[in-house]
Amino acid sequence: MSAPSRFDRGHTDDLMSFLAAAPTPYHAVATAAERLEKAGFRQVSETDAWDAEASAASAAGSGGRYVLRGGALVAWYVPEGAEPHTPFRIVGAHTDSPNLRVKPRPDSGAHGWRQIAVEVYGGPLMNSWLDRDLGLAGRLSLRDGSTRLVNIDRPLLRVPQLAIHMDRNVSAEGLKLDKQRHLQPVWGLGDSVRDGDLIAFLEEETGLDRGEVTGWDLMTHSVEAPAYLGRDNELVAGPRMDNLLSVHAGTAALAAVAASGADPSCIPVLAAFDHEETGSQSDTGADGPLLGSVLERSVFARGGSYEDRARAFAGTVCLSSDTGHAVHPNYAERHDPTHHPRVNGGPLLKVNVNNRYATDGSGRAVFAAACEKADVPFQTFVSNNSMPCGTTIGPITAARHGISTVDIGVAILSMHSARELCGADDPHLLANALVAFLRP
Repeated sequence: MSAPSRFDRGHTDDLMSFLAAAPTPYHAVATAAERLEKAGFRQVSETDAWDAEASAASAAGSGGRYVLRGGALVAWYVPEGAEPHTPFRIVGAHTDSPNLRVKPRPDSGAHGWRQIAVEVYGGPLMNSWLDRDLGLAGRLSLRDGSTRLVNIDRPLLRVPQLAIHMDRNVSAEGLKLDKQRHLQPVWGLGDSVRDGDLIAFLEEETGLDRGEVTGWDLMTHSVEAPAYLGRDNELVAGPRMDNLLSVHAGTAALAAVAASGADPSCIPVLAAFDHEETGSQSDTGADGPLLGSVLERSVFARGGSYEDRARAFAGTVCLSSDTGHAVHPNYAERHDPTHHPRVNGGPLLKVNVNNRYATDGSGRAVFAAACEKADVPFQTFVSNNSMPCGTTIGPITAARHGISTVDIGVAILSMHSARELCGADDPHLLANALVAFLRP
């Protein structure tokens, strides 16, 4: 895959296809892995030996490799001539988005309605999930120990809002939702709750025998397709841009660098983690050991020592790429008065002196150099002092691995909505900057 040209909408078309194919973190990493496979990357197993005498899929030697674990992926490309102490250049992102997830006992209902019991994941704009046609997707764990991805990508569920006639004050006082009582979707009619009904339905949909499914990780998604928006199609509306936009850009950039021959002065890496929206503390989150373990094993597989590992990490730089806030035309006072990022203005450099973002002055210089090399403009985001600042995997990566980290992203509106909004040019501007960063 070649690096996208600066104003190539083909990259944005491809992003929209990626968003539609990835309703869950498990689908996101599977889709990314499929694209990397086409670019010549090969999967390696964490349970195999990573050395030159191991199988052809060993992590030793030059070429592209990747590891999959649940909803997380780490991929890297070792150029010809790279040394065991060669530093890494990492693009970090996350695969999860706020949504409604199915509870362990999913079958529910009352008053003639059949419902699905759901739990709120992360911090969604809950009103955005009301009166929206929802599908259901995720991972099924089977009796034989294997897993199966499932995606019911058609109108199956709906969280109906209460009519205004029964809530006369909603327009004046605002919508108030109880997470337990008001967000359970309906999916049919029936006078009794039948335990196992949803799972039996999914077994039938995926061609499995009754009783094969013994565990599940299921979540809802909007079935409305991503679309261009605006008079001149200069905007894109779609789901899960936070943060599949960055996962897609990182995948495209890594594949482009591998196809054109990476510089042996660094090893380009894509690290796409799960569970960022809930604090990253899991075996597939940025606060877990996955990235450090993969990078260390890569060093050792190429004949390196602990000293080589220390040297490689000391010279490593990570761009933590996550979406940021574009200035909102209806709420401009919520932004810093001298920092008003605009969509289609290029990627954001995200700064917070209280380390909610990991960017410092030297990191800014690294990102500025990449953008200059790629002929990509960039903007700076700083929160209004009176508004709490969100955070990312950036500070976690920096602290856990001792890696110099810079927080960047693309400016969007409606972050954490079931459907977000970005500029149509920004995705490929980000990808171009990532290519330049991964090939210094």
